[in-house]
Amino acid sequence: MKFKQRQTAETLRKNGASYDEILKSIKVSKSTLSLWLRNITLTDEQKKILYTVPRQKNAYNLAKINQNKKIQVTKAILKESSLEVKNLLDNKLFLSGLMLYWAEGDKSEMIEPVKFTNSDPLMIKLMIRWFKEICEVPEEKIRIALHIHELHNKIEIEKYWSNITGVSLEQFNKTQIKESTIKYRRNMLYEGTCSIRIHNKNLFRKIKGWKIGFQKYFNLMPL
Repeated sequence: MKFKQRQTAETLRKNGASYDEILKSIKVSKSTLSLWLRNITLTDEQKKILYTVPRQKNAYNLAKINQNKKIQVTKAILKESSLEVKNLLDNKLFLSGLMLYWAEGDKSEMIEPVKFTNSDPLMIKLMIRWFKEICEVPEEKIRIALHIHELHNKIEIEKYWSNITGVSLEQFNKTQIKESTIKYRRNMLYEGTCSIRIHNKNLFRKIKGWKIGFQKYFNLMPL
C-alpha cells in the first residue's frame, strides 16, 4: 500500500504537482511525503509555477485583506472622533492643540505618523501636555527627535529639551546634526528644532477625525 502511494506521489511530483495537491490524493503526513520526494528535482518552469505565482497571489490576497481591514478601522475611528468634537469645543487645551497640530503636525497619509515639530519651547511644552491629557498618550510612549547645528553643544541641547518636554533622555532618538559653514552661532537663543513623535497609527486617524469634525462644525469642509 505504501509503495503504491509513494509511486503515485513521485509521479504527481514529477508532473509538477505541489505537496498540497498531492496530499489531497494520498493520505500520508507531510513529513512522510517530504521524505519520499526529497530527491526529485523540478524543472525551472515547474518551480516558477509552484513557488513564484502562488506566493505572489498569496501575498496579494493578504495585502488586500490588510488593506480592507485598515480601511474599515480607519472609517470607524474617523467617524467616532469626528462626532466627539462638539463635546470638546469648550476645552481650550483641546482646541489649541488641535489647531497647532493642524498647522504644524505631520499629516502624511501614507505612513500615518503622529509628529509635531517646532523650535518654540512653549509650543512644544503645550503640545506635550495636549498629547498626554487630550490624546491620553502615556509618557513612556513619547519619543523626542532633535535637529541641531554642529555649533550647538549636543549634550546641553538634549538636556534643555528634556527639561522642556519632561521626557527622559532615554526616550530621545538619535540627534540629527547639520553641518554649518559659519563659525559662530548667529542666534544664541535658537536651540534647534524639537520633534515630538508617537508611533500610533490609530492616534493619527483620531486626530484627523477631530480635524474633520471641527471643519464640519464650522462648515469649513471643501466643496
